Amino acid sequence: MSDIVQPRVDDAFAELIEPYRKELRLHCYRIVGSLADADDLVQETLLAAWRGRESFEGRASLRGWLYRIATNRSLNALRDRARRPQEAARLPEPTRLGEPLWLEPYPDSLLEDALTAPPGPEVRYEERESVSLAFTVLLQRLPPRQRAAVVLCDVLGFRPGEAAEMLDSTPTAVKGLLQRARGALETSWEGASAPRSPRERELAGLFVNALEAGDIDGIVSLLTDDAWLTMPPEPYEYQGPVAIGDFLRYTQDRRGVALRAVPTRANGQPAFGCYLPVQEAAIARAYGLLVLTTTGEGISAITWFRDSSIFPYFGLPRSL
Repeated sequence: MSDIVQPRVDDAFAELIEPYRKELRLHCYRIVGSLADADDLVQETLLAAWRGRESFEGRASLRGWLYRIATNRSLNALRDRARRPQEAARLPEPTRLGEPLWLEPYPDSLLEDALTAPPGPEVRYEERESVSLAFTVLLQRLPPRQRAAVVLCDVLGFRPGEAAEMLDSTPTAVKGLLQRARGALETSWEGASAPRSPRERELAGLFVNALEAGDIDGIVSLLTDDAWLTMPPEPYEYQGPVAIGDFLRYTQDRRGVALRAVPTRANGQPAFGCYLPVQEAAIARAYGLLVLTTTGEGISAITWFRDSSIFPYFGLPRSL
């Protein structure tokens, strides 16, 4: 009898927690900065929830209980995660060397189903701000527990008391984490650019035309005076049209060919899957993903992700 009933109970529980999968993936991504790692963490979270389902007695909301598990799994992953050393790349002299930043872009196609829950009373950032690449970068520069506190309270809107339960802490300690994190964020955060504006579409179109034509001067003409080019996780950072232009010319000369590009979107911003043509094979192979940050004045940031393993998340093919 129990062998017959148990699968039905398990199926019912799976149906109960499945609606939270997509928002939990975004939550884990905000903390760990990696979409692949976030996928693994969500699987761990749902498995842990299933195994501990008998201990859940409705003393907290099901959503809050799942976020508690996901948050702690993410923090554990940050402590345990080992990163491979980076090979020194031969590149032009950068404007500065930043700290290595372990970050991947997040497809807009996944965001559309992850931002469904209404924000809680403590929310401080709009949805489009909280998923932007610039904000995600700032989050990754915070210590892990400060990062988790900001995501739980300022992004998702949980009260400090609720966040304290999720972090196995106290409301006073969470308020201290928030105070320190907010101080760090407020010195750097300038807000997100206007979403999907006609100017954004215009800049993205001009950029991709220049990119595929190998017209570096055309790309440079679209940049703001204080624009940045970065390449997570590598520390090289280039600021200003001159430095960025020198970098783009150098890399294009090394490739010997202009890139092909397929438009997509990442973190609420225009992006392009880039492909390197292989003339003898008449194909173009996946090469990396570019994400643009735009303002009314022009392109203010280019973020270059050289790991093409993220292409399947964007529905991009391995080759053209």
